Amino acid sequence: MSSISTIAPTPSKTSAASSAAHVNGLDVAALRQAIDAIRADHAQGGTTWRITSRWMGGTRSDHHVAGFTIGGSFVERPFVIRIDEPTELCGTNAFPNPQEYLLAALNACMMVGYSAVAALMGIELSTLEVETTGDIDLRGFLGIDADVAPGYRQLEQVVRIAGNGTHEQFEQLHRTVRATSPNFFNLTRAVPVNARLVVG
Repeated sequence: MSSISTIAPTPSKTSAASSAAHVNGLDVAALRQAIDAIRADHAQGGTTWRITSRWMGGTRSDHHVAGFTIGGSFVERPFVIRIDEPTELCGTNAFPNPQEYLLAALNACMMVGYSAVAALMGIELSTLEVETTGDIDLRGFLGIDADVAPGYRQLEQVVRIAGNGTHEQFEQLHRTVRATSPNFFNLTRAVPVNARLVVG
């Protein structure tokens, strides 16, 4: 199975765009330099991500991003992610809900992978869409039936992709992204969450 760091640019069709410095909007040389730097010094690949969430009343919450740490250095990134619920779930429908953000985070993470790995392979993408669907039975969330799971039992995903690569290259790209996407990993494996309660 291929990994991102071993992908070589081997497109079956070469275009001016795919041989340029930028492919799919990515600086390929900079991406390769980052890969080489982390290969040479594993500490450079260490990242830490943090969200501080504040309840805003009802089903509304604001989730603050201060920044992230990479290679031991903090990078400031001030963002606020606002979340709500539909009116049917007692919210005000002002913003997407946690499930929509969860699926968006999965799709977005994988799309970064498709774009980046395709660029390393020299594949210029013309279409990239990821659609993920899942069912949640609210009897689990509401504690109505203990035998009903509170979350997804499975997700269905469709990836629509096109570009100047061969079918075999797109199959390789798909396998690589599924093997290396952080959020695909996070959602397809049980990730331990150590929770500490602070009251007052």
